[in-house]
Amino acid sequence: MRHISKESEGIGIGGLAGIDTAAVLFFLALEYGRAVQMFSVDDLLMGVTMLMVLILPYFLPSRYEKPAFDSWIIGRGAIAMIGIMLGFALKQSLGLLLPESLRFMPMTFLILASMVSCYVQFYGLMKLRLAK
Repeated sequence: MRHISKESEGIGIGGLAGIDTAAVLFFLALEYGRAVQMFSVDDLLMGVTMLMVLILPYFLPSRYEKPAFDSWIIGRGAIAMIGIMLGFALKQSLGLLLPESLRFMPMTFLILASMVSCYVQFYGLMKLRLAK
């Protein structure tokens, strides 16, 4: 019979633990799909940032066991591709189906999601843990 301790209960990285960085990745991809034009320096820097947000959160310290890297990166890549496609669709529909003022919503949500993610990550790193 297997005994489960209180520490092993909870939601792992496959669940809600990585949702903050996934939201940042989604809104960054949405903004990238909306703003990309003809491979400028802005687009290159935003693409590099998106790759970092795609890969580096896997290596954040966590008390939960991590899933396999390949399945994790496929899921995050799907989030990024969906965000890019929705951003491109948003770019095409601005002025036709949607008001022009919605152009700024992806960046607004990106800023909010990144602030929340930063708070969650700093809290996870700095919270006090009792010595055993």
